[in-house]
Amino acid sequence: MGDEGWRWSDAWIFVSLIIAGGAGRHRRSSSTRRPEGVRLADVLSTADHLNRAIPARHEIEAAVRRLVGAGLITVSDGWFRVTTAGEQLWRTRPHGGLATTVETVHGVLTRRHAPGSHDWVLGEEEHAAAVQEYAARFTLPMPRRSPENGS
Repeated sequence: MGDEGWRWSDAWIFVSLIIAGGAGRHRRSSSTRRPEGVRLADVLSTADHLNRAIPARHEIEAAVRRLVGAGLITVSDGWFRVTTAGEQLWRTRPHGGLATTVETVHGVLTRRHAPGSHDWVLGEEEHAAAVQEYAARFTLPMPRRSPENGS
């Protein structure tokens, strides 16, 4: 898996983690953010905001494996955290509007980092529970699915 290039969905998940965790807000230092990280439902919420779609389980799983393997994020006990290297990538990316942020980060990933590989599994039940939690928070009538999922 590590020898494949970065996918757009990898950047989508990374940017969602950054924004959900507050790392992008006003260049806040790590001491002013949630130390525990963010939960999957928060990542789904931000991803939906960015792309008007909820990432499919396989998109999240593949992105997390690659991002963890590249040393940009960590996952522990259901908490997703951005590493120092991930924050550095975020802070040194070219800046533009929110509409182009995922594309910009995808380009930065492609130029600066090789995708990694890490053994991490997102179970169907865990993904479904996070989608349900997100939908319940915002009383969404029907969760939208990622265009890559084909559903």
